[in-house]
Amino acid sequence: MRKKIVMFVLAVVVAAAVIGAGCTGTDGDSGKTGDAGLKELNFGYQPSTHQIAYMTAMKKGWWAEDIAPYGYTTDPEKNEMLFPTGAPEMQAMLAGEIDVAYVGAAPVISALSTGLDAKIVAAVQTQGSALVVRPDLDYNSPEDLKGKKIATFPPGTIQDTILREWLASNNLTIGDKIKEGEVDVLPMGPGDAITAMTAGQIDATFLPSPSPTTLVEEGNGKIVVWSGVMKPNHPCCVLVVSDKLIAENPDLVTELIKTHIKATEYNRANPEEAAEIYAGYTKNTKEIALKSIENWDGTWVSDPNLIVGGVMDYVNVQKDLGYIETPLTQGEIFDLTFYEKATASA
Repeated sequence: MRKKIVMFVLAVVVAAAVIGAGCTGTDGDSGKTGDAGLKELNFGYQPSTHQIAYMTAMKKGWWAEDIAPYGYTTDPEKNEMLFPTGAPEMQAMLAGEIDVAYVGAAPVISALSTGLDAKIVAAVQTQGSALVVRPDLDYNSPEDLKGKKIATFPPGTIQDTILREWLASNNLTIGDKIKEGEVDVLPMGPGDAITAMTAGQIDATFLPSPSPTTLVEEGNGKIVVWSGVMKPNHPCCVLVVSDKLIAENPDLVTELIKTHIKATEYNRANPEEAAEIYAGYTKNTKEIALKSIENWDGTWVSDPNLIVGGVMDYVNVQKDLGYIETPLTQGEIFDLTFYEKATASA
């Protein structure tokens, strides 16, 4: 399966490099007309077990089947974009390249604060990331991280936000180790972080599943703290749709949530098949995917009401970190009415 892979460039505000031979672009028009006069719907997602609901719905043809009556089509060969982390995914949404995103809640906040017109309409999962240290590192408490290098996702992401808040709560200063006792936090995507850990270039990673399990199974790390311990019941990934799509076809948005709920419930009931679907989408094996699903502290959910409080807490944390200038309101981040409509007859 060919996919469009967008890599993150920190210095660029609204840009993404699309990599992948033979991939079809949208020329900046995410609603262009496709086969039989249907508009094309573009999805963004990341290679994490957090977001298997998206993969299951695409693999089983539910997205295409469920949105066709509303005048839309989607094709994994043309209309899905794979991102290493949430930061570049939101840059692509800002640029109008995707209509629907599976992404962490924290980068959504950052993007909304810089002009993104979109809303969180459903939850995807909670918790599900872990701090993994070198096998030879004697870890007993956060104090043991002093002077160590930790790789996590770029600034403004869920993992970066949680890690920085947790380090600060344990009186650990983030810096470049010039001062004694500082922790060096390095921004990396999952592939680069795993490679750096394997090569012994860093001391720890804080990444979403299945990366922690991958490191453990390959003998390159040990899990010492799950994100749910750092920040209990914290939100992670969410379903985001553009305000343009909401305005043009609100009934479609309701249908998207119904499909998401269907895929979420299917995965919860069929974790082994979910692992197989995930393995088919990534370079991970089914065995590692299934172990990750069985061992993580995460939960696949869909009800956005479960995460509102946690997401609003992220707003305050990101304001304190200097990632956003002005706090956002719940109404600027969420539209809960579509979930209410999607579940009204359930």
